[in-house]
Amino acid sequence: MTDLLDRWRAAARGAGVTLDDAATRAGEHLLTRWREPHRRYHTVAHLTAVLDVVDGHAALADRPDLVRLAGWCHDAIYDPRAPGDTNERDSAALAESLLTRLGVPATAVAEVRRLVLLTAGHAVPTDDRDGALLCDADLAVLAAPPAAYDRYAAAIRQEYAHVPEPAFRTGRAGVLTALLALPALFRLPPLADRWEQPARDNLRRELASLSGPSTLAG
Repeated sequence: MTDLLDRWRAAARGAGVTLDDAATRAGEHLLTRWREPHRRYHTVAHLTAVLDVVDGHAALADRPDLVRLAGWCHDAIYDPRAPGDTNERDSAALAESLLTRLGVPATAVAEVRRLVLLTAGHAVPTDDRDGALLCDADLAVLAAPPAAYDRYAAAIRQEYAHVPEPAFRTGRAGVLTALLALPALFRLPPLADRWEQPARDNLRRELASLSGPSTLAG
C-alpha cells in the first residue's frame, strides 16, 4: 500500500498539511477502514479506481487535491446496514475531523466535506467542476464492460447479503431507477462522451434482471 500512502500524502500536502508523520498515520487509518472484511465492492480497489480517474482528469478540476482527499474519505465509513445517507454523512464528519486535526485550512475542510456529501445522490450543480469529477469517478464502474459491471453488481449483492432477496431487489431497483432519472450520470464532457450510454445500458440491463431470475448475483 506504499503507493497509495504516497498518493494520500501528496494530496494532503497539496491541501496544506505539513505534518508528514501525522498525515501518514491518517492515511493508514483510512486504509484500515477501506480494508474492512465486510466490504466486497467498496474496497481499496474502488478507492484506487476513483483516484485513478481523478488523477487522469485532474486538469478538469479547480482544486484537484481536495477532490483526491474527498475520494479517500467518501466511503471511509461504509456500513451496508446503515439507513439512507448515513454513510455519506458519517464519512463527511470523519473527513472534517481528520483533516482539521492535520491542520488543513477550514475552508478546504469544508469543501472536502461538501464533496463527500455529494456522493450520496450524485446531484451536482452545473458549475461545480470538482463535484463533477468526484461523482464521475465514483460512478465510473457503471460504464464498465458488461462482465465487469456484473462483477460489481454481484459484489454489491454480497455486501447486502443480510437483506432477503425480495427486499434487496426492491431496494436495488430503487437505486437504479434514481440513477437513470438523473439528467446525466456523468457531467464532464470527456467522461460523459465515453461513459454515458454504456452506463445507462448496464443500469437498464440490471434493472430488467431484478424482475426475473437473478443473473447478476453469482
